[in-house]
Amino acid sequence: MNEIASKIDEELNQRIDKHSQKIFVSNIELLLDYSTRYYDRQFYTRASMNSDVSSRLEQFLQSYYEENEQLKTGVPSVKMSAEKLGMSAQYLSDLLRKETGLNAQETVQRFVIDRAKTLLLGTGEPVSQIAYQLGFEYPQHFSKLFKSKTGMNPGEYKNLN
Repeated sequence: MNEIASKIDEELNQRIDKHSQKIFVSNIELLLDYSTRYYDRQFYTRASMNSDVSSRLEQFLQSYYEENEQLKTGVPSVKMSAEKLGMSAQYLSDLLRKETGLNAQETVQRFVIDRAKTLLLGTGEPVSQIAYQLGFEYPQHFSKLFKSKTGMNPGEYKNLN
């Protein structure tokens, strides 16, 4: 990496000719390739440490709802989940994608939808009340998310099942 940075610096300090831009761009591409390789390598070398990230996220979400945190702070966000797991949102998303094929937002939404399905089938409460119980500020947001993930609105799901 240092060698490539030195080559880039050298190229910048030389007189510009018809090859300068190509050499400069090639060195930057090489630097980016090494950076990408380094970033991706951590997923393989730390596989055993990271293999349980989805279960740790699941435990966090479970306790979040068991402690009724959603009533105070709303539906859990990726940022909040990542902070509780001690990592950045993007890193959490990358780890989950490598482990499960889903990014962090999809994983959190799947958890919320599964919980919603349980509440819709297990209680006689109206959809709006279930939305509030899940931490949604507006029932319409819940309905929109539910429909986008299941293909039907919560009322239809409740009636169908």
